[in-house]
Amino acid sequence: MKAAIVRELGRPPSYGDFEDPTAQPGEALVSVRAAAVSPLARSRASGEHYSARGALPFVPGVDGVGRTADGRRVFFAFARAPFGSLAALVPVDSDHLVDLPNTLDDVTAAAAANPGMSCWVPLTQLAPVRADEAVLVNGATGIAGQMAVQVAKFLGASKVIATGRDEAKLREHSDLGADVLLPLNQPIEAFRDAVRKVARDARVGVVLDYLWGPSAEAILRGLGGPDAPRGASRVRFVQVGSMAGPTITLAGPSLRSSGVEVLGSGLGSSTPESLITGIGQFFEACAKARFRVASETHPLSEVERAWDSVAPGKRLVFTVP
Repeated sequence: MKAAIVRELGRPPSYGDFEDPTAQPGEALVSVRAAAVSPLARSRASGEHYSARGALPFVPGVDGVGRTADGRRVFFAFARAPFGSLAALVPVDSDHLVDLPNTLDDVTAAAAANPGMSCWVPLTQLAPVRADEAVLVNGATGIAGQMAVQVAKFLGASKVIATGRDEAKLREHSDLGADVLLPLNQPIEAFRDAVRKVARDARVGVVLDYLWGPSAEAILRGLGGPDAPRGASRVRFVQVGSMAGPTITLAGPSLRSSGVEVLGSGLGSSTPESLITGIGQFFEACAKARFRVASETHPLSEVERAWDSVAPGKRLVFTVP
């Protein structure tokens, strides 16, 4: 079969012939129609992600959209190594298939899946949104953050607070559902104070953090201390990504004085079964609410050229004839 193939870590996959998969007991063979290249897919393809495994060569890609032998149109995830979603065929555990709404096209479903999972599972399973609470999205100008703003509003957050370094992009988030915009390109102490004020005024209940690094430190300090906002419920700080750095410095008093619960969301923090349940719910919501996600589409045969050339702010999606 034709596939994108990782033959050397650190280099873009090449297009070529890879062995055809054979379904094992409990698996289904899916004919791939579209597959997105998420940060997770890139990180695993480079061998850098903590879940990366397997010998070279292998087919990259974590999830995608396709059809089963009996004609079901499905989203699939977690193919059996060395196979991945960037191929004509992929073997997938039959329990890891989700039927797609007819009104959701292949490319949109593929592009929306990863950013959708990054916020839907935290806001419905790990730290469910309450109607009287606001949600703060740290790093809202990225693809996942843009989706998080839309999902938080859809799920009934009383207010959505969005942070971002690009002020022009941040202003666009008012159209996505953001009620309060907090730019990150200000002195860190000023940002901390702004977080403290908005957390008090809007009763922040959940923080979705896509950045980590200095802004996460400032948010945690803004939620703690003698002048910190106090509410009836604890603030759930969900760590999703680390685009601004892999570590922070966190003083103990910031936690002891805040009542903040720090949670992680990623592979290993939820069971595959709960992730599959969550993605099914997300797709139904996506079809209903028409969540927006920007994508750039190429045929799989262009994988090597397009791998590192996608336009900023768009999710790269490969289609398979």
